[in-house]
Amino acid sequence: MLWNILTYFGDSMLILPTGITLALFMLWRADSPATTLIWLITLGISGLAVSISKLLFLAWGIGSSTFNFTGFSGHTTMSATLWPVMLWLISQRFQPDRRRLMIAVGYFIAIMVGISRLALHAHSVSEVLSGLILGSLCSGIFLYTQRSRDMRYFTFTPLVILLILPLSLMSIGKKAPTQQFIEHLATQITGKQPWTRAKLLE
Repeated sequence: MLWNILTYFGDSMLILPTGITLALFMLWRADSPATTLIWLITLGISGLAVSISKLLFLAWGIGSSTFNFTGFSGHTTMSATLWPVMLWLISQRFQPDRRRLMIAVGYFIAIMVGISRLALHAHSVSEVLSGLILGSLCSGIFLYTQRSRDMRYFTFTPLVILLILPLSLMSIGKKAPTQQFIEHLATQITGKQPWTRAKLLE
């Protein structure tokens, strides 16, 4: 049960709506709309990289049997992209040291999501580590570009509104069918059954 709860922090059903909500709040609270645009590009690049890596494997078997790699762990990648930025956004009223601590908590959440994927046997170590690196790189670049931006901090009411969506989605617990969609896309492209990990490791 614990691993399933942790792994949901990286599920697209939670990540994507929350990421869009963050963009809306950035548009409201940031001193420039560029912050919102950069965030949406960051989130999009992260998700696209995961999807392409999975499609390359499922459609054409492009992976690595040596490293047991079939594509970036989407849960790990997206959580490492989202949660550090989420906690950065809600910690604007804090002093820089405490703000950095909040960002570190975001990366810790991503690490725990990665561990949960291993515990649930959903991914290999290489897939989780590469996903963590990719997601951390995306969020790190975003946070670096925004280090001098003026962001008005949240009072209690907007903060509660910001947190309502992820909390409500977590209470529902419905998972996004992203893997099934990519498998279907791979089949449509090649006309063959998707590649499997077992076939790669033969």
